[in-house]
Amino acid sequence: MMILLALAANTAAGQNSSQFSHTLTTSAPASDIWRIWTDVPNWHVWDSGLRSAELLGPFALGTKGKLLPDKGPKARFRITEFSEGQGYTFATSIPLGKLIVARRLHREGNQTVFTHDVQFTGPLKGIFARSLGKRYRKMLPEAMEAIRRLAETQS
Repeated sequence: MMILLALAANTAAGQNSSQFSHTLTTSAPASDIWRIWTDVPNWHVWDSGLRSAELLGPFALGTKGKLLPDKGPKARFRITEFSEGQGYTFATSIPLGKLIVARRLHREGNQTVFTHDVQFTGPLKGIFARSLGKRYRKMLPEAMEAIRRLAETQS
């Protein structure tokens, strides 16, 4: 499952195989990052680990969707946290746990700071972190750079 994004660990303290994140800054407005992040049918444009994604309703708390990773079966997800223009979290089920993706952004001066967090939960989180997390970690910086490029060309 990839699901969303390609994940790669920063070397920041506190990260481990079952939870990791990547943060970038851009001169693009936060609204441009937000527009890219909430355009679910086009997630595959910047996420090389994803063949397609579909949202089954408005981009809002509780809405469900479907992901088709480049490798593996179709997965369902649900938006579990939502703050308009600031961030959201979605979760997909894995055996005995969840894969949780959180995306947050904010302005610092004339820069937008955006972060993508990934967390595996449940008793098998270590197994999934090793089997899926390594690939996600490698892909995450590439996906984040693609988002930055898209946002900066829209500005």
